[in-house]
Amino acid sequence: MMDEARYHSLVAAAFKRILAAADTFDPDVLEAEATGDKVTLTAASGEKCIINTQRAVWQIWVAGQGQGIHFSHDDASRAWKDDKGKGLELFAFVSDVVRHLTGEALVYPA
Repeated sequence: MMDEARYHSLVAAAFKRILAAADTFDPDVLEAEATGDKVTLTAASGEKCIINTQRAVWQIWVAGQGQGIHFSHDDASRAWKDDKGKGLELFAFVSDVVRHLTGEALVYPA
């Protein structure tokens, strides 16, 4: 069951995973910056993918490719899934946005 402490722990783990994947990129291709409740991935073109918390509803919000998607943690699958039931998963979506921005997908460490 989700509570505030669990939400913060899940968000911290998600942000850490995204930042670790972004760190594998040449900084001239993709830069990652974490500030509090937000991770910003910036491509050489200046285009961005912004990942931030939505604490009031215990979600992670991602803006990229001209859309904003809200992700809720699904305990059954242990995944962050979009709240509209489109079948989107947080890490795959962020990887796709990065591919759109840089031509190269974000690959997460095992």
